Amino acid sequence: MRLGFGLLHVGEAAASPDNIVKVCKQAESLGYESLYVVDRVFWALQPKSPYPASPDGRLPDQFKTVIDPLEVLAFAAAHTSKMMLGTSVMNLPYYNPVLLARQLTAIDVLSKGRLILGLGLGWSADEFEAVGTPFKERGSRASEALQVLRTIWTTDPVEFNGKYYKIPKSAISLKPVQKPYPPIYMGAFTQEAIKRAARYADGWMPSGIPVAGVAQMFAGMKKMAEEFGRDPSKFKLIVRSHPYLYDKPLGDDRRIFTGSADQLKADVAAIRKLGADELFFDVQFIPGIVTLEQNLDLMDRLMKIARSA
Repeated sequence: MRLGFGLLHVGEAAASPDNIVKVCKQAESLGYESLYVVDRVFWALQPKSPYPASPDGRLPDQFKTVIDPLEVLAFAAAHTSKMMLGTSVMNLPYYNPVLLARQLTAIDVLSKGRLILGLGLGWSADEFEAVGTPFKERGSRASEALQVLRTIWTTDPVEFNGKYYKIPKSAISLKPVQKPYPPIYMGAFTQEAIKRAARYADGWMPSGIPVAGVAQMFAGMKKMAEEFGRDPSKFKLIVRSHPYLYDKPLGDDRRIFTGSADQLKADVAAIRKLGADELFFDVQFIPGIVTLEQNLDLMDRLMKIARSA
């Protein structure tokens, strides 16, 4: 099971070109095999959609400052040599898929085939309004956008005629290094999103779900993929975690990847036993983890815990 880490590009106190390079270098030296970016457009002062992972419905304060995720991945590609570079997750309905395909192809080419694409639908009504995408259409637009990406990456000349997106017969000859295209993972939770992932994606990228829930849902998605005529053995699992270390163990009602070092070690072992291809730690959502030094320290501690699991 590969181990990855969230690439620092969030927070006024930490996100800077020099700090991104430092995170890249330390992650590589510690043996991490991947780095991931998040996707956030802005920090709404009076949000219409509460953030589901906080008591007051607000995003953590560090999300007031976010360097564009794809630009950060391109920058990181120049400062790493072997690590995979991923999005977790990009909100697909925010983007025109034709232009997005061009950006993602560039990153895969410039990194020599190291892109992992984690995609989601998004939840912020404020951000949907700002980017001009109807919130109620996010699912149908995402399904069509996935088809656009795959069409651009696997055909030449390219032609697409959908409800939302149309491409006249055109030459788009620059293709990703990875064939047939960079692996696509979906951060799906609802039944419709799970169905979309099973039909169009190469794997699932869950977060915050207990081990038993991951096992049950992943088995169901593989079965659904098979019903769509796909090989379920090729449907992969990458688990995104938000680890929170405590000095003492927490009770049985604790959230996954929260608790003592031993409890986190048990979670790592359980995810590995599930057959996950990768587990990565994203600490940019963790309260109090805002400086470069805190990120680097936690990166080191989590690698030691994971190696001992």
